[in-house]
Amino acid sequence: MKKILSFIVLATLATIGSANAYQLLSSKELGKNDARNQNVVVKCTTDTGKISDQTCSLRRYVKCTGTGDNKKCNGWQAWQDLRNPSKQYSDWRSAASACCRSKGLR
Repeated sequence: MKKILSFIVLATLATIGSANAYQLLSSKELGKNDARNQNVVVKCTTDTGKISDQTCSLRRYVKCTGTGDNKKCNGWQAWQDLRNPSKQYSDWRSAASACCRSKGLR
């Protein structure tokens, strides 16, 4: 129930803040004592404001140094659009906006 409520809150906040895209799904792959990556899938909107069937998949990874017991993870790397992982974004909304614009959507 707590996960469903947090998803609804995130989806609502995303639609209030921007008409460009809204969050559909966010998940974290858990590792030892920390998340290793976070994935977000957003749906784009058309110029008339209708929800499109096209989606954008975004991901960010935890910054880690060392290996084994000496591995230290601290903070997150930049968001990436999985279609074009060479581009990096400071937040998922800007990544979603760029992805949707590249598809001719908002």
